[in-house]
Amino acid sequence: MSSTITVRVPAKVNVQLAVGGRRADGFHGLASVFFAVGLYDEVTVTPSDRLTVSVAGADAAAVPADRSNLAARAAVLLGARYGITPEVHLHIDKGIPVAGGMAGGSADAAAALVGCDALWGTGAHPAALAEIAAELGSDVPFSLLGGVALGEGRGELLTPVPTGGTFHWVFAVADGGLSTPAVYGECDRLRDLDGGSADTDLPVPTADPALLEALRTGDATALGAALSNDLQPAALSLRPALAATLRAGADAGAIGTLVSGSGPTCAFLTKDAPSAAALAATLTTSGTCRTAHPAAGPVPGATVLY
Repeated sequence: MSSTITVRVPAKVNVQLAVGGRRADGFHGLASVFFAVGLYDEVTVTPSDRLTVSVAGADAAAVPADRSNLAARAAVLLGARYGITPEVHLHIDKGIPVAGGMAGGSADAAAALVGCDALWGTGAHPAALAEIAAELGSDVPFSLLGGVALGEGRGELLTPVPTGGTFHWVFAVADGGLSTPAVYGECDRLRDLDGGSADTDLPVPTADPALLEALRTGDATALGAALSNDLQPAALSLRPALAATLRAGADAGAIGTLVSGSGPTCAFLTKDAPSAAALAATLTTSGTCRTAHPAAGPVPGATVLY
């Protein structure tokens, strides 16, 4: 058994996020096409005399470094499943934007599950890890899986999506984060203002066939045209400045733009790697975001590095 395990785990962007009505359990029904991209957190798991957490990297101060951290909760749940006291230190090195709509906390939880499983030698079946992941949050199962997948239910029921080739993205990071529950609440409020109700029987959301075909064929232009996010109006309502970021990316040549998940990170699809590098440079100096990072995908989910 190794004395330390380091796991790398990617960010996600929702290339489609279709939001249905609230379910009896309080969650919204979703059709979410998750896409794993090459922005990463790394979680290192080391034996300790008690469960502790440390965080480094961009915006580390905004991440809880105690047992409320989702990675710590993952260690507790995995330990409980296999009768192991979670006496580990979890060090999280952040490369995924914090509270940015890219599932950074969920990614850390998935990495902790994989890392603790490897450290403890539990040999958990992937289905068992996915079950624990779903207890932790709707995005955690995808952070285990990676690639591209359709998430249904509240997002935790995954079906892999065939994808042809590599797609090139730029992610513009805003100052500060957005609360996912607040964005969903604003989505409900805006729907109520439009004369509907979040509690009525809205149609069960489904994946867009045109988007799935664009992914299958590797057609970046078609994917850019099909990108959609039902939470985007709510994110823009809570953070109006994001509209300027989206415009700046479109004006600089992005072939697709959207707010990533609940925001406030904005995602831009480009035609190739040189275009992504140029767009990231333009956005970084545009004054509409704090910084911008190119990233390609799809990439694998949580993976042991060493």
